[in-house]
Amino acid sequence: MDSNGFRDAAISSIEEIIGYYDNIETRNVVSTVEPGYLRKLLPTEAPAQGEPWTDIQKDIEAKILPGITHWQHPGFHAFFPCATSYPSILGELYSAALSGACFNWICSPAVTELETIVLDWLAKLLGLPDCYLSTGPTRGGGVIQGSASEAVLTAMVAAREKYLRETVPADLDGDARDDAIAHKRSRMVALATTTTHSSTKKAAIILGVRFMAIPVRAEDNYALSGPVLAQALADCRARNLEPFFLTATLGTTDTCAVDDFAGITSALADFVPAGAPGEVWVHLDAAYAGAALVCPEVQAATNIALVAGFHSFDMNMHKWLLTNFDASCLYVRNREWFVRALTVNQAVYGNAASDGGLVTDYREWQIPLGRRFRSLKVWFVLRSYGADGLRAYIRRTTKLGEDFASWLRARPDLFEIMTGPSFALTVFRMVGKPGSSEDERNALTKTLCDAVNATGRMWVTSTVLNGRFGIRMMTGVRTTEKEHVEAAFQTLVGAAEEILKS
Repeated sequence: MDSNGFRDAAISSIEEIIGYYDNIETRNVVSTVEPGYLRKLLPTEAPAQGEPWTDIQKDIEAKILPGITHWQHPGFHAFFPCATSYPSILGELYSAALSGACFNWICSPAVTELETIVLDWLAKLLGLPDCYLSTGPTRGGGVIQGSASEAVLTAMVAAREKYLRETVPADLDGDARDDAIAHKRSRMVALATTTTHSSTKKAAIILGVRFMAIPVRAEDNYALSGPVLAQALADCRARNLEPFFLTATLGTTDTCAVDDFAGITSALADFVPAGAPGEVWVHLDAAYAGAALVCPEVQAATNIALVAGFHSFDMNMHKWLLTNFDASCLYVRNREWFVRALTVNQAVYGNAASDGGLVTDYREWQIPLGRRFRSLKVWFVLRSYGADGLRAYIRRTTKLGEDFASWLRARPDLFEIMTGPSFALTVFRMVGKPGSSEDERNALTKTLCDAVNATGRMWVTSTVLNGRFGIRMMTGVRTTEKEHVEAAFQTLVGAAEEILKS
């Protein structure tokens, strides 16, 4: 494909993408193909001779789109949004054109410097304390990771190495030091709650440390409280375990609960004072709901200023901030924690700027070596929408969730709200017939969930809270308007009434 061929193919492709978005409502939300459908449609080997673009492009609609679940569909109310926008798509186009494995500043200075700048922009928009800025007093800063799971793994690696540096006697060396580290690692435990995202447990498995899930309670709105954490820390100490890492959450996966930051800070200070050797690293996972921090009222309500006492913070622009996957923005209070844990040098990486300590090399802030020019799409989105546009989007989709919850409350004969609305998420279940048992209400709610999903016009997902089955209804997708949420509610009402008749 030469320049002229690329021009024709690009114009045709962009027109097709625009048509896809303009007509996305005509499609069912969820793919209905059977497992293995695509193998039946494609050859068993790559073609020997190149094919014309027109033939390749036809297969997008004919073979690929039938197997796509449409996350940008206005009827997509499942999980959390996986946002995109036209400015973000253009950022990916330029990033692909400027492709490089930009692990060092010298590999492409603009790639590193733009990332540093736009993540400082974002930190200020989110109301993060100055310690998370690249220009802040503790030389913190941000780095774009692939996902929140990658971010928590990166943070846990740094936390493990920091803890070992601070707690293993410095006068040991050789085998004695290795033995002391091995023994210490066998007692180290990463903490999270029963509603924390599974990525913390996976990171602990990868790093070969223990993991403990702290149960949370309905009376605390399924959030981690200070007294519950204090009890868990005491239990660890009684078992001769050494907590070194805690994932706190702003917007849990099941219910969008917000952990008690003040209570967490107090409990940890009583356990090991902040800044003392062996302190517990606190990572704040705000993967989804962190986007709402662009609104000052959310900053105040969540008391986000308290994260100045935590160690790292992560949010995904690719969930609720109009930037396509992947754009997980990880911040650290002191960059040396990452650099000391993750720097592995080879002679081939050497250059005057890096060797002189004049620049940031993001390979020292992540697990992989190479990295893409992901900051371009972030830059395009921040400039295209501006702070006011991003706030308007968050407030609009949050209001849709509040409207939906109000409609549920207007039908107490059918529905009960379990949690929310919180950050455009409401969890609810069917009331059932008078005298229905919990098992019967669970069965009714599951039947309702299956029934509305079977329509193809909407998709919701479920959760289980203390043995109670609930439906999660999310209203954060960019294309979703009030009319779509009203249609979803009427679909739920109609299905619920039919279920109760049977």
